[in-house]
Amino acid sequence: MNSFVLHFHEIEKTQLSLVGGKGLNLGRLASMQGIHVPEGFCITTAGYEKALEQHDTFQTLLDQLTMLKIEDRHHINEISKKIRQAITEVEIPSDVVKEVTHYLSQFGDEHAYAVRSSATAEDLPHASFAGQQDTYLNIIGIDAILMHIKKCWASLFTDRAVIYRTQHGFGHRNVSLSVIVQKMVFPQTSGVLFTADPITSNRKLLSIDASFGLGEALVSGLVSADCYKIQDDTIVDKIIATKKLAIYARKEGGTETKQLDPVQQKTQALTEQQILQVACIGRQIEADFGCPQDIEWCFFDGTCYILQSRPITTLYPIPEVHDEENHVYVSVGHQQMMTDAMKPLGLSFYLLTTPAPMRVAGGRLFVDVTPPLASPISREKIVNTLGQSDPLIKDALMTIIERGDFIKSVPNDTNPTESGNEIQAPQMENDPTTVANLMKNSQTSIEELKEMIKTKSGVDVFDFIVEDMQHLKQILFDPQSLRVITAAMDAATWINENINNWLGEKNVADILSQSVRNNITSEMGLALLDVADVIRPYPAVIDYLHHVKDDTFLDKIDTLDGGQEAKDAITDYLRKYGMRCPGEIDMTNTRWSEKPTVLIPMILSHIKHFEPNASHQKFEQGRQEAWNKEQALLERVEKLPDGQQKARETKRVIDLLRTFIGYREYPKYGMISRYFVYKQALLKEAAQLAQANVIHEQEDIYYLTFDELYEVVRTNKLDYEIINKRKDEYRLYEKLTPPRVITSDGEIITGTYKRENLPHEAIAGLPVSSGVVEGRARVIFNMEDANLEDGDILITPFTDPSWTPIFVSIKGLVTEVGGLMTHGSVIAREYGLPAVVGVENATKLIKDGQRIRVHGTEGYIEIV
Repeated sequence: MNSFVLHFHEIEKTQLSLVGGKGLNLGRLASMQGIHVPEGFCITTAGYEKALEQHDTFQTLLDQLTMLKIEDRHHINEISKKIRQAITEVEIPSDVVKEVTHYLSQFGDEHAYAVRSSATAEDLPHASFAGQQDTYLNIIGIDAILMHIKKCWASLFTDRAVIYRTQHGFGHRNVSLSVIVQKMVFPQTSGVLFTADPITSNRKLLSIDASFGLGEALVSGLVSADCYKIQDDTIVDKIIATKKLAIYARKEGGTETKQLDPVQQKTQALTEQQILQVACIGRQIEADFGCPQDIEWCFFDGTCYILQSRPITTLYPIPEVHDEENHVYVSVGHQQMMTDAMKPLGLSFYLLTTPAPMRVAGGRLFVDVTPPLASPISREKIVNTLGQSDPLIKDALMTIIERGDFIKSVPNDTNPTESGNEIQAPQMENDPTTVANLMKNSQTSIEELKEMIKTKSGVDVFDFIVEDMQHLKQILFDPQSLRVITAAMDAATWINENINNWLGEKNVADILSQSVRNNITSEMGLALLDVADVIRPYPAVIDYLHHVKDDTFLDKIDTLDGGQEAKDAITDYLRKYGMRCPGEIDMTNTRWSEKPTVLIPMILSHIKHFEPNASHQKFEQGRQEAWNKEQALLERVEKLPDGQQKARETKRVIDLLRTFIGYREYPKYGMISRYFVYKQALLKEAAQLAQANVIHEQEDIYYLTFDELYEVVRTNKLDYEIINKRKDEYRLYEKLTPPRVITSDGEIITGTYKRENLPHEAIAGLPVSSGVVEGRARVIFNMEDANLEDGDILITPFTDPSWTPIFVSIKGLVTEVGGLMTHGSVIAREYGLPAVVGVENATKLIKDGQRIRVHGTEGYIEIV
């Protein structure tokens, strides 16, 4: 077998390093029964490497490029240009030329050829690198082909290719290039087939784009294309585009763009039979490759030719299915206000905590809701419960239910309890000591945990954590705790429904919930204002904080005037709240105690924008507004028919709401507190593993599951390929957008807001905190970037409790994810911030700095 040139039929499945992703896939396609691939061969990476291994200038420039970071764009462009120039001037080795000439003579010198790049980091399951290297069409003659082989080699170092590799962590020395030389086909029509719909991710729905002439016009975005959708061998949708242009080959070589005549512009590019033929070929190719494919095809004289096939890397993975039944999965992240990818250790801890039937996909957790959806009795409850956390989830689930063909209903096995339409008031006794005792018990058990875990090491730590997690679950699912939370939520619902019915006023519970006691999350935001108060009198400390660069700043602060006071205040704050951070349900995420510099911009902002004693004033202002609203409501209710009794009941339920609603945030605080204790103990074990050279760095343990880490600690052995593979997967998962609802078919179902009478161009969402506010939109993705001024409105994908310190600085809130009882909504109500959540693509539709109006009562945003 040749080392420099391989015919497609000679390529084996293991030869990625020789022929690159595109070449490997073409070799596989060429060997498939019934698939027509234009003849061709690959100049292997051995040819590329031989041509350049003795080229000193190239090697020196490559060394320089390897040292550059993504910020060095100017130097990247400069050195990349020099590398391309060096490659185009290199002489192709004589034995490579000889083998290329041999194959061309077999095919016939008179033919035109496509010369395509095929990089070894290309068309991979986790990174497509699509369009990073160059392709040349209709190349005629040996000299022209050899010249374009060098152009392909040089295209490995286009600016876009170099920057793409740098961004994705692919070393420039670790990537090589093969060149494909393939007979040109001059098609009447061509296009792209996706064997899974790229919009909905439905694996049962194929999508075909088709236009006239060469496919380059389509893939380069030069022309619109027809779009056909096929499911179960049936064309279910067609969009016929106006195709004004097409690219055709010229006799003398190269290509040209031509204007199509008006009749052809609106003609369907493929016949019905051809559409189904392409779909059938696509299913065959997908079956052979074992995953959904992005396939380039063309028709010439009635034959469908396949030009290339690559994995579709943008589809969201399907949660693992253990049977042949249909399943519906709901995103946990959308309910927990944390849609980022989680690392394996974080995922396994959450799985150990929850009793729900969970599945992992794309680094996120999904709960299987199929059984309750199948039961007519439990269906309404699960849909309404999930709808409270996110109404778009509810709408998506209703879409599935209304189809009637995906989930099989099970017969009723019990009689539903009869209840009228009237909402019942919660009957729980209004005893403040109930909440105080629950909080005290949780805190006592955490302190005991901290002391006991200190005595454990090695595998004993893991056994102890497993045992303690049973205690955590007992606390989280304590019936008394759940009764308190349910009573508070029922109270809010009762108040809102009755006051709306009686007085025509919406969502008054939002105002009545302001400044309640025992809300650990809202107290956390106010407490940082108190930290600012301690530091405010000391200019030297403020100046020092403005220039802090690393997380050891507390070690040096006490030498300054007021430094000890500042240190004590920040340390006390971290002692109580330092286990929190963005995305805190992933225990691997960096906590404030681990990176206290995160708090500095917020502290300095509070010093700048607030007067002393602001926390007390804010709390009192909210408490007074709630009291005033309560008195006004009771006065109006008393005037209604049977008003005194209604007022007494309303007063009782308001008191219940204010006593219990703050506790809603505490169980999660307790869970995160325990997670941080577990994490610190595991990091001590990781330090031992690093010292023994079992792992490279402590954080590598985050890419192992809890059970895998147990085995590593027990044996002091680790196959590092697991870590490397998981890091690659995590980098891919970070880029994916998780769906709210996904089926076992891989179909992503998106819900919509079914609301009328919204103002023109209003952006719809879910109203979760009443009021109307107008101000400057601040689109922020990371808490550290939150440079907020008084009156700003925060626009962000999601908030969790860690964002609460920012809430004291804003006047309104808009998030892409969320529901009525998610954390951001609860805190917005307590702080009296008008808020709209669940706003699809809010961070794209609203631009940073725009003036907007948030309608927190009706649930929409206007750009003004």
